[in-house]
Amino acid sequence: MKKKNDLQHQVNEAILACQDKQAQDVSVLELEKDSGAFTDYFVMCSGANPRQVQAIADAVDERLEALGLRVTHSEGYKQAEWVLLDYVDFVVHIFSEKARQFYDLERLWKSAKRLEPSELLPKPKPRRTAPTKTASAKTASAAPKKTRKKKA
Repeated sequence: MKKKNDLQHQVNEAILACQDKQAQDVSVLELEKDSGAFTDYFVMCSGANPRQVQAIADAVDERLEALGLRVTHSEGYKQAEWVLLDYVDFVVHIFSEKARQFYDLERLWKSAKRLEPSELLPKPKPRRTAPTKTASAKTASAAPKKTRKKKA
């Protein structure tokens, strides 16, 4: 069992690969454990034409392989109407616009939680800034120094 952070990182990388190839309507379904689903997430997107559908599939495959993750099963690459890339814990579906409307996985898996891709992106870490002087310290250092008058 993979840690959830590792899995979310891998799904995020798949999303980024889709976005790099200008995939349309990228969405993520988080499938419920008791739904009978064979995976945890579906990443879905559309390509405008067969060439773009294949380019998206290639980009996902290359990016995840760079992380040491190999696709366990793929289907539909030659026809490029619906390419399925199975990574066990998540499945990437790349559709032509027509096939996506026809199969409508979002409706079939309507019990799944729909996530925006940004929900899986890592949160930016707060920037650390140099410590600043407190207001009282600033005013104290800016105040003129008192000088002792010499006795004559």
